[in-house]
Amino acid sequence: MIRGMMGHLGGKGGQMERRQLGRSDLAVSSVCLGTMTFGQQNSEAEGHAQLDRAFERGVNFIDAAEMYPVPTRAETYGETERIIGTWLARKRRDEVVIATKAAGPGRRLEWIRGGPLAFDSANLRAAVEGSLHRLGTDYIDLYQLHWPARNQPMFGQWKYDPDAERVATPIEDTLAVLGELVREGKIRAIGISNEHPWGLMRFLRVADEHGLPRVASIQNAYNLLNRVFEYGLAEMCQREAVSLLAYSPLGFGALTGKYLQAPATPGRMTLFPGFGQRYAKPGALPAIADYAALARRHGLTPTQLALGFVHLQGCVTSTIIGATSLAQLDENLDACATPLAPEILQEVDALHLTRSNPAP
Repeated sequence: MIRGMMGHLGGKGGQMERRQLGRSDLAVSSVCLGTMTFGQQNSEAEGHAQLDRAFERGVNFIDAAEMYPVPTRAETYGETERIIGTWLARKRRDEVVIATKAAGPGRRLEWIRGGPLAFDSANLRAAVEGSLHRLGTDYIDLYQLHWPARNQPMFGQWKYDPDAERVATPIEDTLAVLGELVREGKIRAIGISNEHPWGLMRFLRVADEHGLPRVASIQNAYNLLNRVFEYGLAEMCQREAVSLLAYSPLGFGALTGKYLQAPATPGRMTLFPGFGQRYAKPGALPAIADYAALARRHGLTPTQLALGFVHLQGCVTSTIIGATSLAQLDENLDACATPLAPEILQEVDALHLTRSNPAP
C-alpha cells in the first residue's frame, strides 16, 4: 500500500499527513471524518462545527453515504449529504476529498430510490445524481458501493450461507457503469465497502481484463475486536495497492470502555438498541475489559489504545472517526496520534491471540 512517512496529527492550523489513495491521484489525510451522526444525533450547525474543527486540524477527507444518517429512516434520508453540502458551499472544492456511498440490495430501504437497490445502470446513475445534488457539487472524489450486491456475511454476520443466495447485478456490469461515470467526470475514483477477498479479487480482475476503473479503496470494519481484515485482505491490498479505510475503530464506542461500569451510558449502542449488536456478542465484553486494563497499565485511556493501534497499522491508509461533540472529536483526533511502544503492541497481539475477533 502506498503511504507517506508517519507524521503527527496537526493541531489548530497544523498539518496532517497525506497518503495516496490506492493508485488514484487522490491524497487523503490519515484521519477521515465520518459523518453518519449528522442529521440524527447532530444538527446542521453541529455538523458544520465538526467539519470546521476537523478541517482546521488538517483533515481533508470526509466520508458519507446516501443512506445516512443512521439508523437510516425515511424522515432523515439524505440529511447527512445535505449538511455536508451546505458546509462545502463555503469551501474551496479542491481542498476537500469527499467520499460517499451507494446503498446496496438485500435490505428493506424502500425510501431510497424506491428499492430494490441493485447496482445496475439505472440505480447507480440515480444514486450518483442524488448525492451530487445534496452535496451541491459536480463531482464526487471517491464513490463507494456501501455493501456487496451478492449474498455474503456482513454487519456482524460471520458465516457464509450458500442457501441465502440471491440474484445480483454482475460485477462486470456494475464496473462498466462506474467506468462511464468516471469518464463523464462525475466521480474520480471508486471504492468498495464491507467486502471479502473474493469480491475484491473479482473487481480487480474485471477492471484489468476490460480496462475499467480499478478499485482504489476498501472500507471495512477494523479494530481491536475485529482484525479479520489481516487474515486475507491485508496481503491482497498491499500487493494490489488498494487502500484500507478503517471504519468503527472504537467499535461503536465500546472500546472507550464507557459501557463497562455503566451499561446504560448514552451512546449509539444504548440509543439505538440492536444497532450495535456486532459489539454485543458474548466474547466482546471480556475482550473490551482486557484491552481497557492493558491501556491503563501503560498510563493510557482505552480510547488512546484503540485509536492509536488502528492509526499505526501499516495496512491502514485512513482511520475513520466519528463524534457527537467537538470535545469528543478533539479527543479522538488526539488519540489517533498516540505513540504506542513496541512492547505495548506486543501485548496487544498476545491478547488478540486469546481474545481473537469477538466482534467480526
